[in-house]
Amino acid sequence: MDETSGTPSIDEPGLPGFSAAPTPPAPAYRVLARKYRPKDFDDLIGQGAMVRTLANAFAAGRIPQAWMLTGVRGVGKTTTARILARGLNYALPDDPNAGPTIRLPRLGLHCAAIMESRHIDVLEMDAASHTGIDDVRQIIDGIRYSPVSARYKVYIVDEVHMLSEKAFNAFLKTLEEPPPHAKFVFATTEIRKVPVTILSRCQRFDLRRVEAGALIAHLQKICDAEGVAAESEALAAIARAAEGSVRDSLSLLDQAIAHGAGHVTAETVRDMLGLADRARVVDLFEAAMRGDVPATFAELRAQHEAGADPAVVLSDLAEFTHLVTRLKLAPDSARADTSLSEVERVRGGDFADRLSVRALSRAWQILLKAIPEVQTATRPLAAAEMALVRLIYAADLPTPDEALRQIKEGGSLALPVRAPAGTSAGTSAGAPTMQAAPAVAPVMQTAAPVPASATVLRAASPAAPALARSLPEASPAEAAPRPAPPAAMPRPTLVQPAPAARPDAARSNPAAKAESGPRLRRFEDVVALADERRDIGLKMALERDVHLVRFEDGRIEFRLAEGGRPTLANELGNALTLWTGRRWVVALSQETGEATLDARAKAAVQSRHQGAASHPLVQAVLKNFPGAQIVDVRDKAPDPPDLGDVPPPDSDDPDL
Repeated sequence: MDETSGTPSIDEPGLPGFSAAPTPPAPAYRVLARKYRPKDFDDLIGQGAMVRTLANAFAAGRIPQAWMLTGVRGVGKTTTARILARGLNYALPDDPNAGPTIRLPRLGLHCAAIMESRHIDVLEMDAASHTGIDDVRQIIDGIRYSPVSARYKVYIVDEVHMLSEKAFNAFLKTLEEPPPHAKFVFATTEIRKVPVTILSRCQRFDLRRVEAGALIAHLQKICDAEGVAAESEALAAIARAAEGSVRDSLSLLDQAIAHGAGHVTAETVRDMLGLADRARVVDLFEAAMRGDVPATFAELRAQHEAGADPAVVLSDLAEFTHLVTRLKLAPDSARADTSLSEVERVRGGDFADRLSVRALSRAWQILLKAIPEVQTATRPLAAAEMALVRLIYAADLPTPDEALRQIKEGGSLALPVRAPAGTSAGTSAGAPTMQAAPAVAPVMQTAAPVPASATVLRAASPAAPALARSLPEASPAEAAPRPAPPAAMPRPTLVQPAPAARPDAARSNPAAKAESGPRLRRFEDVVALADERRDIGLKMALERDVHLVRFEDGRIEFRLAEGGRPTLANELGNALTLWTGRRWVVALSQETGEATLDARAKAAVQSRHQGAASHPLVQAVLKNFPGAQIVDVRDKAPDPPDLGDVPPPDSDDPDL
């Protein structure tokens, strides 16, 4: 209040009719990907080869008319194009002839406008929204005019692969012979969609994915500049999720800062991305490779309840499997990866010493096929559990070449099967009882008859490739109620004792009655038996698709005809075992073998027709009756015996 006049003072807030001085608006927030966008070649990370090539070209004055920049999203294609435009038009107030150069120590006359995409001589076009020939015609019409203020007219075309075929064709002549003041910079993520005629007129640079170590260092540098505390494990998780894309990593870091209220921890990053703890992924891998199904299911469900996506868990599991394989085959390069945690490095090396390459490669194949199944499943958790079951039960299966070698050597191929819970009879320490898998086809059995009641499965070798033989034993409280899983069991062999079977077992099992079925002495007998048993499908397949190579009692080898079903050997083995009461070995062969029964029958019919056609009487008939054809040739019935003039007793005809 003014004491002399009694009028209110203007600078007193809150009085009627007056307002406080306006507060300047806060500057708009800029995301990290835009705020820390590189402004010169020194700020580019992970693209040393391209920068070195451009530096040598600019220094020698060998500047092409067009560049083609390709790479995945977020590696800096558009940013590099703008830096190129800045280097081409670089000029200082005190030295207008400073460029072209890639050394940009300070802002030049045109630098700020170029980096902000508002320079009149640097034109940027998004080919995703300007795909037609009319858009290209505008460029061609304007390229004839000299630049207004800069040294070069620079045309930056982003996502150039989106242009139409006519637009590409319109570019060809101008791109091959442009005016000396015009330069083109193209950027694309789909280099294979760009016509080769365009590529041949450009100098191509493949921008690489940024390595995890360089990306983590870059993220740490930005966190220090922003005053944000970030854990190294959290930055490593962000770098892995970005997959070499700088823009993606900065976007994830921006999100993590907001999610953690200015503090970036590994736990907040896992919650934000739906990732699983790396240590828990290792625990899941150990449980699965040991064959502990209850522990595997419990760990997977615990991670799912903590917020981890089942598909992401399997992806992390596959990634750790790949890491263990690298640690086994190329340990030096694997340990040099700075994105690995100490848990992954130490425990991964331990797994690499204990697991075979066969087990690791099989685990990788199973997980790789299971990931898209889980992603598209209506119940992802159940699909992930079933994928882990496949992984556990396939841990000790022989490879196809090993199975084939065992069959050729005459051995058996018995598959390990989980024993029922609570089975303890007949089990000794270190030698778990196992049962023959009912799904094992007779094609993989021995030729000799083996009474089922006398079949004993014993451990073959203590050097089975299961992880359970080398990992520490579980505590008694955990191990007591759990039966031994197949991955922890050694591969069994089939031992045949003396052929003394109990009568009740012989009556209950048809395989014990070795002499009860028919004896088959040739392949035609097998076909006749299939016909007798009314299995018409099998009979027709045996006649049309089987090139017999070798036939013995109890063993058949044949080559499958083109188009024949691959399961024919398995079906034939099952059928013969059921029909004859004896085990048969039915194997596929690569030898040529005999002709199929169907082909031989057709050849015989054709031969009979040709023989009949050469007979004089048949030729005379065919000549006298044009259009007549030989339909069938039948053997003449044998003449009845000559009984003289005495008619048969049951005949009333005296002429007979």
